[in-house]
Amino acid sequence: MTALDVKYFDHNGMRFAYREDGADGALAETILLIHGFASSSVVNWVSPGWFRTLVEAGYHVVAIDNRGHGFSDKPHDKELYYPAMMAADAAALLDHLNIKKAHVMGYSMGARISAFLALDFPEKVQSLVFGGLGIGMVTGAGDWEPIGEALLADDPDSVTHPRGQMFRKFADQTKSDRLALAACVITSKELVTAQAIGSIEQPTLVAVGTKDDIAGDPHALADLLPNGTALDIPDRDHMLAVGDKVYKQGVLSFLSQHRF
Repeated sequence: MTALDVKYFDHNGMRFAYREDGADGALAETILLIHGFASSSVVNWVSPGWFRTLVEAGYHVVAIDNRGHGFSDKPHDKELYYPAMMAADAAALLDHLNIKKAHVMGYSMGARISAFLALDFPEKVQSLVFGGLGIGMVTGAGDWEPIGEALLADDPDSVTHPRGQMFRKFADQTKSDRLALAACVITSKELVTAQAIGSIEQPTLVAVGTKDDIAGDPHALADLLPNGTALDIPDRDHMLAVGDKVYKQGVLSFLSQHRF
């Protein structure tokens, strides 16, 4: 069993891919990783070294490919990409592995999904890390329609919107299903209300790069959380913060303080 081995489970008529590595899940604490938009478990967590970091720290590490991403099924219906649905997929993976409770870390869209997981399945969540998403989880993180348009463009050179260019390039590099991503990009950005954030009682770390122009202020989100802490990732933007050593060290320290 390694992080490069892909496994599958079925849920609500769809097939989902996941990866796991590390200590036996029956003997060690599990951390569930939920990747961001247009990414995958391998791009978000394996390649930047997260699996290696967490396995070496003694955790049982599990990462899902969200619907529309990686090796999971990729419907083209935007009504199938609300974050609560994807949170239910993640909960189903824990059930599939007979894991009653886990630490949960999500990045960007994955952070939003993690919030819905904590709200809808609180008994499954020991602690939370919201990476790459601050107060934008509540207030919105910009206009995403140009990203959808960029993903659907026949000619990538015709895309002029800066963020559209960034995500189109990323989607092409990862050989993603652009129709699935275009369906996902709007409905997956459903906001979490401040009241709902205030009801998340698990210890939560909010980690955002200081040059991230997408996520919003991590401190403002942490202030809404009953047990929230903010972590600034110095001199990193939305893309480069993912594998940063400050981020990794901060997460390891946070997890060590909130063991089962």
